[in-house]
Amino acid sequence: MIKRQLQIDPISSERLYYRIGEVSRITGLRPHVLRYWESEFRVIKPHKAGSLQRLYRKKDLDIILKIKKLLYEEGFTIVGAKKKIRDTEREDSQKLRLKQIEGKPMEKERELLSLIREELKGIRKMLENSSFQS
Repeated sequence: MIKRQLQIDPISSERLYYRIGEVSRITGLRPHVLRYWESEFRVIKPHKAGSLQRLYRKKDLDIILKIKKLLYEEGFTIVGAKKKIRDTEREDSQKLRLKQIEGKPMEKERELLSLIREELKGIRKMLENSSFQS
C-alpha cells in the first residue's frame, strides 16, 4: 500500500501544534537537541499534553529556527545565542509597548484634545458670526 503525503507548508499558520517528531523533520534537528535547547532557552515552551508529549507552537518553531541559525550559521555559543535571543525579545517587547502607547492616547491627552476641540469650535463660531456682520 502506498502512502500519500500531503504537500503542505511545513509551518502552517492554520496548525496550532506540532509534535516533536514533526519539529525535528522541519528543523533538521534531532529530538534530543530540541529537548536540550528547551532546557537552555526558556523562550521555548512547548505545551505538554496529558501524555506529557511535547506540542510546539508556531512561535516555538520560529524561535528554534532562529537559535539554529545563530548557533550553526552565525557561530554563536549557547551563552551568546541566549543573550541575543533575550535582547531581541526585550526589543520586541519595548516596540510593542510603544505601539500600544502610541495607539491610544492617555486620559490627560484625551482631555486636552477635547478642550482644544471645544476652543476651535468657539473660534469657528466667532469667525462665522463676524463674517456675516461685514
